[in-house]
Amino acid sequence: MLADEHSVLSCRRALEALRNGVPNGDAVDLLGCNQPRAVGHFTDLLARVTDADEPPDSDLGMLVSGDFGSGKSHLLTHLEHQALSRDFVCSKVAISKETPLYDLGKVFQSAVENGRAPERAGRLIEELGQALKPDSPAYAAFFQWANKAAHNGLLSPIFPASLMVYERSGDLELNSQIEAFWAGDRIKVSTIKDGLRKIGQLQNYPFRAPKAADLPPQRLRFVNELIRGAGFKGWVVLLDEIELVGYYTLLQRGRSYAELARWQGTVHNEPCPGLVTVSTVTGDFASRIISPDGLKRDRDYVGAKLQDSKYKDIAARAETGMRLLERKCLPLDSPPTETDVRETLEKLRKIYSTAYGWSAPALQGDTGGTKFHRSMRYRVRASINEWDLLRFDPDSRPEIEGDEFQHGYEEDADLERESRDDAE
Repeated sequence: MLADEHSVLSCRRALEALRNGVPNGDAVDLLGCNQPRAVGHFTDLLARVTDADEPPDSDLGMLVSGDFGSGKSHLLTHLEHQALSRDFVCSKVAISKETPLYDLGKVFQSAVENGRAPERAGRLIEELGQALKPDSPAYAAFFQWANKAAHNGLLSPIFPASLMVYERSGDLELNSQIEAFWAGDRIKVSTIKDGLRKIGQLQNYPFRAPKAADLPPQRLRFVNELIRGAGFKGWVVLLDEIELVGYYTLLQRGRSYAELARWQGTVHNEPCPGLVTVSTVTGDFASRIISPDGLKRDRDYVGAKLQDSKYKDIAARAETGMRLLERKCLPLDSPPTETDVRETLEKLRKIYSTAYGWSAPALQGDTGGTKFHRSMRYRVRASINEWDLLRFDPDSRPEIEGDEFQHGYEEDADLERESRDDAE
């Protein structure tokens, strides 16, 4: 019986998430994931990271495309479980106005704030700090990497300096400030230097305050190595809803394409070995936003816009990002057959029955009214809504209607103002 395998609470949590169209871990565990190609490709990426016979590889990106409601978020939740079960740290980031793709600092901070470490429940940066073992080979390799990267100019010396203080000071308050700095907050140079002075290491770590603009990519590399120094296999970052880039201004879209290239591991002078990124986007994004025949024709305009701005040095990278979206997306498997839908709804019916101790009836015909479409998300939500109504009023004859959502890609006024400020 389903009740023996999953608690009533798990079933209710799953249903609440599915009602809102955002599947959680309980929903994915109960319903499974029917995207074998994408899952197989992801598993191969993780294997490349953990294969000791292969050299470190920074090109570990994966782009997944599919229509709205086709199961992209469901897939990401499944991949998150897969990553955690294989001893990877995993972060899930929803691209939004508050977390715009073009701002590496904000996306990085969101990745750290929303990150999860296997078998650990606390804040990611704190869990990583607690997992560090100075006498372990993993930590030794991390410590050596940080010092070598600083020596070669790839990393500000403040990072190996802060690591030395973190290891030896024994000051919990100071270490908390250092963790916050690693995660994206500011820290005074004098704070680190005072810590070095207390442990007799000030003369070994001379440094100046780094430029704020240089910190986000350095933090990304540092935390990526910190994760492996703490004994984990690597870092998986899941970027959901890349299509929201279509609402940005032209300059912001260009910067976003450049950042996508970074996250997908194609910027070879900024390697992040062991970082695996999976990004989702709607299937029509490239044709509507990038194509010369599309709505915004970014293929024609982005390069010139970047060249005419202070961001001209990332024009080539933006070109790479657009090319990835045009040519490298892995489409989700074709829309589910009616058999697939009915099997899913039968699982859902049992979940609903377990959650409420009520025998949910099998629904007759297509769930939905005249505006019904084949989206699995729609079928699931409509079925749950119908059972909700029937549970409280068994004699009701509900008819569920819905409109298919489509992105309009009108530029956002707030982002337009930010873009003007950026250009000045």
